[in-house]
Amino acid sequence: MSVVEFSNPAAGAVVAPTFWVRDVPVYGELALAPMAGYTDQPYRSLCRKLGAAFVVTELISADGLLHASARTRQMLAFGDDERPLAIQLFGRDAALLEAAALEVEAFAPDFIDLNLGCSVPKVTKTGAGAGLLYDPANIGRIIARLTRAVKVPVTAKIRLGPERELLNYLEVAHALADNGAALITVHGRTRHQRYNEPADWDAIAAVKQAVHIPVVGNGDVHVVADIVRMKAHTACDAVMIGRAAQGHPWFFAYRDRGDVTWEERRALMLEHLARMVAHYGPRYGVIHFRKHVVRYLRGVPTPRGWQVHLLSLERADEIEAQLRALPVGRTG
Repeated sequence: MSVVEFSNPAAGAVVAPTFWVRDVPVYGELALAPMAGYTDQPYRSLCRKLGAAFVVTELISADGLLHASARTRQMLAFGDDERPLAIQLFGRDAALLEAAALEVEAFAPDFIDLNLGCSVPKVTKTGAGAGLLYDPANIGRIIARLTRAVKVPVTAKIRLGPERELLNYLEVAHALADNGAALITVHGRTRHQRYNEPADWDAIAAVKQAVHIPVVGNGDVHVVADIVRMKAHTACDAVMIGRAAQGHPWFFAYRDRGDVTWEERRALMLEHLARMVAHYGPRYGVIHFRKHVVRYLRGVPTPRGWQVHLLSLERADEIEAQLRALPVGRTG
């Protein structure tokens, strides 16, 4: 790709890419993490609008994709306003992953991400996600097969190891980088730690020092100040934001929750609702929006029972009226 500069209207300046995912330029240092049930097309587009440098889809089953699940196909939908975008696949069988990657490539993502970090038992018990971390040699074979099969860059998201006693992240990182991976995202916890213990930023720093490709750090970034701390501690190329951005996509604009006014919050909720209805339809758009709205309302003072009533509403216009009628002062 010949693009070497980018006009940033918000900053009023022309800037060079922050880093490259092989031949894909990335502008900025904050990425949206893949989160099942959250990082759908409406949410990703809002996060890009507010400054996310790149976004990743929900994890998509290679097997489900090849069996043409309607839900899986819907998860592949994205718009040009979301680029650069990665479609994330999970699975354990190299042949199925290759076939799925070829299917995904037809949708023209900017890169394809291999999930090696999902710790949910229904995924790991099949040997997929973080379950693959037991066999770094097999990871190397899989990533080599994928990078030979598709033209777009292939990336991966890992955890530190499958067990607390088996911290093999450096071996996994080398298996990925040596076999053609274009970027590695490191979640600084093991499979069994889930989100229950502090993330190990030293391990992220070690991966950054060990490989020649970009490294994205993930874990324990809760407020804007944590971005600076993680980058200073690890020297990572970018920081991936997950739960801290749920109900708070302003994180990608370097704003903490307390910095966002109620008027701004309400306006974005209404825009998000409209996008959800446009994407899923009137009924399911409202249903899927509910999990987002409760997170938007964290720290917002509301009358007793008001949120329960809000979540019982079934039409978008009713939700809009309820949000517009709520007088709120300072949020935090």
